[in-house]
Amino acid sequence: MSDPQIARPRDVGLPEPVLACLFDLDGVITDTASVHASAWKEMFDSYLQERAERLGEEFVPFGIATDYVKYVDGKRRQDGTRSFLASRNITLPEGESDDSPETESINGLGTRKNNLVHAKIASEGVTVYEGSVRYLEAAQAAGLRIAVVSSSANTAEILKVTGLEKFVEARVDAQHAIANGLHGKPSPETFVEGARLLGVETRQAVVFEDAIAGVEAGRDGDFGLVVGVDRVGHAAALSQHGADVVVTDLAQLIDNAA
Repeated sequence: MSDPQIARPRDVGLPEPVLACLFDLDGVITDTASVHASAWKEMFDSYLQERAERLGEEFVPFGIATDYVKYVDGKRRQDGTRSFLASRNITLPEGESDDSPETESINGLGTRKNNLVHAKIASEGVTVYEGSVRYLEAAQAAGLRIAVVSSSANTAEILKVTGLEKFVEARVDAQHAIANGLHGKPSPETFVEGARLLGVETRQAVVFEDAIAGVEAGRDGDFGLVVGVDRVGHAAALSQHGADVVVTDLAQLIDNAA
């Protein structure tokens, strides 16, 4: 565990008095955002096609560049599912957390999507951004505390299979949020919890996010800085919704500090 008394945030392009880094996982450290987006599209398109045929309606597919970014990205499965369906004027029962993927409920569709994510990870693996690994190494060497704050239920699995868990002191994922009654992003509650677990004030922590919902959470949580990570060409939107700084790769922060 790093000693916050000897933290050197300037080494990694961060201001004083930062003592901790709170990283989203998908799209910030790993390229699993694309895996999730693909799984969301496959799940929703399958359901919307089934529904259209059953009700005699027009099938309008799920759009990654539009629907995913606006309604789903950065949110917990249930919240993303509910948000997108509402945009199509579709209301489903919540169901139960153990609903099968065949159940027509918010939780059932979420289960279907999660099963697809597991299958894609098993078949395709997980890509880690090299610049992010470099940044994690530098942040750890600079004495900064590190937590991962993710809406994904697969966070622990991904950290383990990628070997990234060695950098992480605290983890706030979907299971932790539900068990502790925390609202998901865009609420700042999970990031605030990450700072609490590291024993620092929110003003002493920096949020790293690639999703609009995530930068909104950072903006509303009184954090020392919100770093937007633009992997898909929406830097302006990240800035408009709460990012103080936007980079395309975390290594840029180190290079700019040199």
